[in-house]
Amino acid sequence: MPHPQLEFLTLTTDSQPTIPVANVPVHAGFPCPVDDAYMSQPIDLNKELVKHPASSYLVRVIGDSMIDEGVEQGDLLVVDRSLLSTEKTLTVIMYQGEFALKRIVQRDGKIMLLSGNAKYKPIEVKSSEDLQIFGVVTWVMKKKA
Repeated sequence: MPHPQLEFLTLTTDSQPTIPVANVPVHAGFPCPVDDAYMSQPIDLNKELVKHPASSYLVRVIGDSMIDEGVEQGDLLVVDRSLLSTEKTLTVIMYQGEFALKRIVQRDGKIMLLSGNAKYKPIEVKSSEDLQIFGVVTWVMKKKA
């Protein structure tokens, strides 16, 4: 089954990282200076990114099967096991003993696993016993610098 491998990471929520938030709109075309006069109260990234700490974890993506969904190799995913998977969510699954990131859809009584890359064909789940859901992606974090 072509899919990205996933690297599971421990999520700690006992730290208190806070980052100042610029209280100005950020335009993608016209530069706008930001200084301390525009800063609002800092936010706690743990509280912002992790709504259900007891049921959440991080995963690092390895592979390219979800690039059309905006998920690339090296991205960190916040995954929440307490949320229900729908056709609109990206879901961490185990299928036939292997972890993968897919979109799960049901069509004509069939369960299909969809990649976000045209070079990978949909996978029909032959037996629901072969499929385990490990959580729904709530955030995709990218390193840009």
